[in-house]
Amino acid sequence: MAPGKQEQAEAPGWPEYFARQAEACRTPALKHFYETGLPGEQRPIEDIPLMALDFETTGLDPREHAIVSIGMVPFDLRVIRPSAGRYWVVKPPRPLREESIAFHRITHSEVEHAPPIAAILDEVLAELAGRLAVVHYRNIERPFLDAAVLATRGEPCLFPLIDTMALEARWERQGRLQGFKRLFGIEPSSIRLADSRGRYGLPHYSSHHAKVDAMATAELFQAQVARHFSPDTPVSELWI
Repeated sequence: MAPGKQEQAEAPGWPEYFARQAEACRTPALKHFYETGLPGEQRPIEDIPLMALDFETTGLDPREHAIVSIGMVPFDLRVIRPSAGRYWVVKPPRPLREESIAFHRITHSEVEHAPPIAAILDEVLAELAGRLAVVHYRNIERPFLDAAVLATRGEPCLFPLIDTMALEARWERQGRLQGFKRLFGIEPSSIRLADSRGRYGLPHYSSHHAKVDAMATAELFQAQVARHFSPDTPVSELWI
């Protein structure tokens, strides 16, 4: 697996991993994804093409659950381009459960004639190629996409991303002030997408529509950088 921070001493960095996979991959769409490469680790975030990415799924375990919709919105620190974004409803391999319908609001009739994930993966990879993914909670989009590519193409799909929830946790869950709050039994602030947006004065959007959530994530990241970082922050300080 490509490196997390704890693995960087033993594993190659993300650019080296991409170079290796570009040589090793047999699937054309996946090979192109890796051949497109990554920005240099010291390149400033203001120069990086970004892609806000959101999946709605039937559950939280990529080994048991499936993707039911995908939303993508390209952006950078200056502009968000929702009209250039993409949205797919995906037919899962098993019937939807009522509890998941209540969560993502995608119904049986909507998925009945939707394409399976295998039919759209090449398009998804093409849209992501050359852009750094930005998500809110990294344990959904990356592992679910990896599982889908592995199941349908027989090869893994790992990539760096920026997690706006993890960034928010730096300020709302860590540090001396947060330690004092825990000491006095004060509940930590929510770092869910809507609550995090509220701290930056961003408007409320209806949640659990993949493209709307992707746009909301893009706006949140712009606000986080404006408040906490410099535009020339090296991308390696943000991606994981």
